[in-house]
Amino acid sequence: MTRLTLWIGGILAAAGLAAYLGTGAASFTALIPSAVGLLLLIAGLIARNEKAHRHAIHAALVVALLGLLGSLMQVAKLGEVFAGTAERPVAVLVSTLMFVLLLVYLVLGVRSFIRARIIRRRLAEKQS
Repeated sequence: MTRLTLWIGGILAAAGLAAYLGTGAASFTALIPSAVGLLLLIAGLIARNEKAHRHAIHAALVVALLGLLGSLMQVAKLGEVFAGTAERPVAVLVSTLMFVLLLVYLVLGVRSFIRARIIRRRLAEKQS
């Protein structure tokens, strides 16, 4: 999960920066994916420490959930982009990218924690 956290964080940081610069630095809200990405990068770096791994990945998943929920409003406007009527199509597209990446990250993260719990339970049963 650490490597995935770093990759997703890096992609989001770059996407937000590209959106900000690509729109002429007109709105700071274009940097929201970068902020989410930066938080994921920080959590990923902390997760490289074995003692802090679990807590850092949990924190990253909370950030991902909040980012996912925050991007929903723009994702709902995806139809407007295809119709050519979107007021800020770049914001909608970058928010959709963020939504998809964070959804995949959350699903994989939850699966990872469930798998780890099953393994710990089996090890405890073997020891008793």
